[in-house]
Amino acid sequence: MPHPLDAAAVRAWCALALDALGRAREEIDAINVYPVADGDTGTNLYLTAESAVRAVEAVFEAHATAGPGARPGLSEAVRAMAHGALIGARGNSGTILAQLFRGMAEVLKDSGGSDQGHLLGRALRRAVDSAYEGVARPVEGTVLTVAAAAADAAARTEGDAAAVARAAHTAARTALEATPGQLAALGRAGVVDAGGKGLVEVLGALVAALEGGATPDARPARISAPRPADGCPAGGAHGAAPGTGPAFEVIYLLEADDAAVARLRARLDALGESLVVVGGDGLWNVHVHVDDAGAAVEAGVDAGRPYRIRITHFGAAADERTRAPEPAQRAVVAVVPGEGLAALCAEAGATVVPVRPGEPPASGELVEAVRRAHAREVVLLPNDPDLRHTAAAAAEQARAEGVRVALIPTRSPVQGVAALAVHEPGRRFDEDVVAMTSAAGATRYAELTVAESRSWTMAGVCQAGDVLGLIDGDVAVIGADLAATAATVLDRMLAAGGELVTLVVADDAPAGFAEGLERHVRGGHLAVDTVVYRGGRQPAPLLIGVE
Repeated sequence: MPHPLDAAAVRAWCALALDALGRAREEIDAINVYPVADGDTGTNLYLTAESAVRAVEAVFEAHATAGPGARPGLSEAVRAMAHGALIGARGNSGTILAQLFRGMAEVLKDSGGSDQGHLLGRALRRAVDSAYEGVARPVEGTVLTVAAAAADAAARTEGDAAAVARAAHTAARTALEATPGQLAALGRAGVVDAGGKGLVEVLGALVAALEGGATPDARPARISAPRPADGCPAGGAHGAAPGTGPAFEVIYLLEADDAAVARLRARLDALGESLVVVGGDGLWNVHVHVDDAGAAVEAGVDAGRPYRIRITHFGAAADERTRAPEPAQRAVVAVVPGEGLAALCAEAGATVVPVRPGEPPASGELVEAVRRAHAREVVLLPNDPDLRHTAAAAAEQARAEGVRVALIPTRSPVQGVAALAVHEPGRRFDEDVVAMTSAAGATRYAELTVAESRSWTMAGVCQAGDVLGLIDGDVAVIGADLAATAATVLDRMLAAGGELVTLVVADDAPAGFAEGLERHVRGGHLAVDTVVYRGGRQPAPLLIGVE
């Protein structure tokens, strides 16, 4: 069934776009040859979309405090999406994506009584116009070309919003396949435009959100890894060999009025290239490639108040790192819920990223944790299946900064504890990663939680207030009592064998809960050891690991 273009659809679109970009991130990075062949377009688009998702979720959470039925309107949701993307935009393509969202929001915020198909078509057209306005020197064969084709198709299409989105997505795919013939750098490398590929993924997610189905296949016919042509390297900025363009990428948020920004555009356009200035209403995101990074920042200071300044030196580690204290050889970064486990992992030497209830960490937080670890080699333990794309994006960004990162796909904190227990910094990196991966993989995991509403599960129908026992991520037991349900889950897990049971108990668990489970294991499962940790204020009353 088609879904109306409302706040819920915007929320679903953002979530689906983030997932699609997460899955396509490495492929998009691999085909990134224009404007600079620095292999980060997929990661930048993912981080931009991630910021949009967090902003939209924050709006929904704010309304939820007013009552279970309270929801934001379409206008509020699209404004949050655009603002989140603007403040979190990374790189050239991420900045353009943020402006596309902003252009759409300008139309969708005034949606009262409009035909939704026509409304979406107008929103896509405004998105493209605003993106072209934000780019100082537009180049065809890029994400702008793909966006324009999508908007043109949307304007020609009659029907509901889902039909318009489908037409826009189909046209974008076709336009993407044509980009190697429009831009010399792409043609020499034998790839489509990386930013355009990312936009196709985002439009595919819009189709899925409005049609209520899976994200359409966004893979065009011609995608490959960059290849040399005629003995020359893949094109860099404006088709030149990498290293011949400006030395620095400068990005910052800027508080300034329209007149000051107009002067800033002219000044930065004279300083460098790949200039994109997007935003409005006093807040702007500035992106430019220059040889004199200081002059680009100074121009922002003269225009208003720049902040969140990021300067990246193309093709080399930042000079600051060469002056930093000697890094350690190896470190472990672990995402951990609850202060009890956080303290345990910190005692074991890990750099900890604490998880706040309902607030999963963003990629930027994981990257900052890797930087804090200050090591040449880092093992990253996400400890949550929903963080797989976030952790992968963070690992890629850290690798671009010169850190050797191994991502072990731990799905539960108890798997992370098992991996950390066998960590030996004195081993060779590969051997240590293999040992930690094996320990995590040999640990089955479970958790107990309380159902918030009536719903269908793998174990049958549960009612609000029921205790759910999840084994390896699926509901396996439905019960009425916390202790009895935990005992049943333990029996099921140990039926397949086990030598060590790890129990991580929340502070609000009933008195004697952990001791009773220890007695249960001793009484029914000989030769099985039990270790109990106090998890603190963790989301689940109980986490279980069986090794």
